[in-house]
Amino acid sequence: MKEIINKWYRNHALVYKVLLFISTTFLIVYLFPKSGKFKYNFDKGKPWQSENLLAPFDFAIKKSDEELKKERNEITKNSTVYFSLNSSVKKDVLNKYDNKFSTVFNDVDDDKLKLYNAGKSILNTVYEYGVIEENFNYPPEKKVVILEDQKQKDITSYDHLKKTETLRIDLEKAIDDKGYTQYKAIFLSLFFDVINPNLTLNKSLTNNSLKEELDNISSTRGSIESGTLIISKGELVEGNKYDILKSLESEYESQVWSKKNYLWVTVAYVILVALCLLMLLLFLRKYRKEVFLDNTKVTFIFFNVFLMILLTTLIINYNSKYVYVVPLCVLPLVLKAFFDARLGLFSHVLTVLLLGFIVPNSYEYMFLQTIAGIVTILTVSELYKRANLFISVGQITLVYIIAYFAFFVIHEGNILEIKVETFGLFILCGLATLFVQPLIYVYEKLFGLVSDVSLLELSDTNTKLLKELSNKAPGTFHHSLNVANLAEASANEIGANAMLVRVGALYHDIGKMKNPTYFTENQATGINPHDELSAKESAGIIINHVIDGIEIAKKNNLPDRVIDFIRTHHGTSVVYYFYMKQKEFHALTTEEDYQYPGPKPFSKETAILMMCDSVEAASKSLKDPSSTKINQFVEAIINKQMETGQFLNANITFKEIESIKKILKNKLANIFHLRIEYPE
Repeated sequence: MKEIINKWYRNHALVYKVLLFISTTFLIVYLFPKSGKFKYNFDKGKPWQSENLLAPFDFAIKKSDEELKKERNEITKNSTVYFSLNSSVKKDVLNKYDNKFSTVFNDVDDDKLKLYNAGKSILNTVYEYGVIEENFNYPPEKKVVILEDQKQKDITSYDHLKKTETLRIDLEKAIDDKGYTQYKAIFLSLFFDVINPNLTLNKSLTNNSLKEELDNISSTRGSIESGTLIISKGELVEGNKYDILKSLESEYESQVWSKKNYLWVTVAYVILVALCLLMLLLFLRKYRKEVFLDNTKVTFIFFNVFLMILLTTLIINYNSKYVYVVPLCVLPLVLKAFFDARLGLFSHVLTVLLLGFIVPNSYEYMFLQTIAGIVTILTVSELYKRANLFISVGQITLVYIIAYFAFFVIHEGNILEIKVETFGLFILCGLATLFVQPLIYVYEKLFGLVSDVSLLELSDTNTKLLKELSNKAPGTFHHSLNVANLAEASANEIGANAMLVRVGALYHDIGKMKNPTYFTENQATGINPHDELSAKESAGIIINHVIDGIEIAKKNNLPDRVIDFIRTHHGTSVVYYFYMKQKEFHALTTEEDYQYPGPKPFSKETAILMMCDSVEAASKSLKDPSSTKINQFVEAIINKQMETGQFLNANITFKEIESIKKILKNKLANIFHLRIEYPE
């Protein structure tokens, strides 16, 4: 049992990757739609590319969304509206009319009875169907059912109901028709005193009636029997043929994802997703070994792939037409910021392949996103420069729009019905892509990674740590600046990360702040404290500046990528001066006591720093420098490092080392201001 536990502990990194791989696979599969995938691809208006298609089973032809929408609108338009009648209101109105008539027409003697009957006739006309207080803006021909005590009393149209807002016009017309225009003002005053609404909208019954009618809409029209020829090879997919194919696709997918086949389809999805993620792991293992060995970085990559799939799934579940709002190009941007362009593009392409299972128009989507990802990788350089990000996002958005326009013309054959709002979605996607800057900052804090944006901040010589270095060890600070310039130029020459190597150079010697006067560049007084120490003690102080530097860096929360430069800038080289000095007295002295602890440089950037640091430091000892002396000097130092195997762990080539030598020779020549000798 103990052996098994020890074995698991020794391989815990691999076990973690396996668990991460399995959990990510199942999380992605869980997000996938619970339906099968139709085995034929077709587009409206394009020829059928497969063989003649016969109906594999009986199925109904589903109505299109446009047909269903039109049918629902028609039903809503022609639905019945129910009003409840309060029969007591009319009786009250007539009683009030009787009571007020004599008072209002008290000065009228002749034809009083005629006036009374005329007014009563008008009121009966007004209340023939009833009066409503609120105008509901229904069409005039809208069918209306009037209920009295929950029983149907009348059926009429909406325009027959009297509305309080138009009642004055109706009353004036009725008075004029009766021939009593001279009494219009008196009648109007009387009517408005007594008339009250007696109809109220029965909302529950109206809504329930409409809902029942809408629920009865059939989602299908006709059916296709098994064995019927649906479409022939080369025939255009349009009209009824397109509707039948969409119906077959929907029916096929629902039948495939049945309880019986659920397990098999899930297993198939798991296999395909696992293959994609396995390709990503194999890529890391073969081409990005340092990333593969770091579980935090592998987790970070898998997390970002899963995040993009999650966001896309949420948008599709809400409304698939907004799928292009998801800023998928954030993925290659983030991975390029923390790692490199090749890894960013590879991860992006695999993510797009996975999304092909869940997005509509998968070919069009995959083409657009792949092209956009390539443009992202090719155009975004030096992400820490804000202008570069804005320009690149503009280019990405333009590519989206152009590619979508081309696809639309291919599908529709014209540009008359192009959906301009889709271009707005691409613009929103571009704006969302700008969120990558704060996202990178969040990732740095969560995962402890370092991007070029943070490196730019660390390269500021006004930072607290570099200010302290310039105050305590000004010579070392000046040396670090020179090394940074040499290293940056060298990195640019061979295509390495210039920003990273510059920051590494600025901080590589911060350990000298602990005992600054023991390093010659800080001995302004000419007094050398090593004169009072043995060679071994002096070597110990010199060697310890690496350990001290690592401690100071960790206390000041410098990223591991920067601390790597402190660890490796001397590799496993020997403090040669004190070693030879000790050897003069003790011939049996071993190099191990005078050797830096290492490790050796393990990247192009750390190898560059070792070369530049050694050359710049040793160049101070050159007397009467000339081009020939500088060339020989650079060759000797770097060749010595190569002979002692300092670059064996770094992925740097002989050609790149030669390019670095050339840069160092030119830079040193400029530093020493070598010129031709002018005659006196």
